[in-house]
Amino acid sequence: MHIGFIGLGNMGAPMARNLLKAGHRLSACDLSAAAVAALAEAGASACDSPAAVAHSEAKLIVTMLPAAAHVKAVYLGEGGLLEQVRPGVLLIDSSTIDPLSAREVAAAARAHGNPMLDAPVSGGTAGAAAGSLTFMVGGAAEDFERARPILAAMGKNIVHCGDAGNGQVAKVANNLLLGISMIGAAEAMSLGVALGMDARVLAGVINSSSGRCWSSDTYNPFPGVLDDVPAARGYSGGFRCDLMLKDLGLASEAARQVGQPVILGALAQQLYQTFVGQGHEALDFSAIIRLYNKDNHP
Repeated sequence: MHIGFIGLGNMGAPMARNLLKAGHRLSACDLSAAAVAALAEAGASACDSPAAVAHSEAKLIVTMLPAAAHVKAVYLGEGGLLEQVRPGVLLIDSSTIDPLSAREVAAAARAHGNPMLDAPVSGGTAGAAAGSLTFMVGGAAEDFERARPILAAMGKNIVHCGDAGNGQVAKVANNLLLGISMIGAAEAMSLGVALGMDARVLAGVINSSSGRCWSSDTYNPFPGVLDDVPAARGYSGGFRCDLMLKDLGLASEAARQVGQPVILGALAQQLYQTFVGQGHEALDFSAIIRLYNKDNHP
């Protein structure tokens, strides 16, 4: 299939490469000419704008953009996709944005005659490169089935979450819990070690007891507990703290819009805001454990 792809950042570029590996034709664009050139070397057709992608022969277009403002600009802005794309082309936005913005863009797309899915992902850059992402998809069931083979070239777990915007609902709720649970794991591990327990032994107890969670048994934030996690390499790589802060902000804003309290989520947002404000935005989000150590550097 001929696919358009807009947004070739840390997530978008490996996702696009996996579409090429699966045998699809790609027309792609990004603000970074270097990113477009690198994908062109892998076999994609380079485009200089979203409008150029829309004017290609693509029967489906994927976007992977930083924030809601970028999504609205690309889809709804002057000269944007919805002014240029042919009716009937399926649109898939894999950006992480708030549910109400996703629903606004999807409604505009439908009015133009284009089915649209919101399909944010979980799995990080490693999952994007490996083609093992989880896609949380909102939109009509028939559009989901049409998109499923394309998403399967980029991910392993593809879940239909319901109507438009519900993919973003699932992503916001999941990452709200992830941020909270990572802080909990960091707090518990730091307390146990401060009281004299070996970190590996403590993690083993937690991971075979009622405190077990992904943030402890798969992604433990304490150095020396697990190999091949960010804590084992100075918190480099993985899911950046500023991206976790962004997602917690999305959760807080979505909660405000529906009057739903997110008490622990608000506290988690404040802790990540503090940590990012100290200059740690590029570290993996598990580095939040540094707030719990006297020298601020476990």
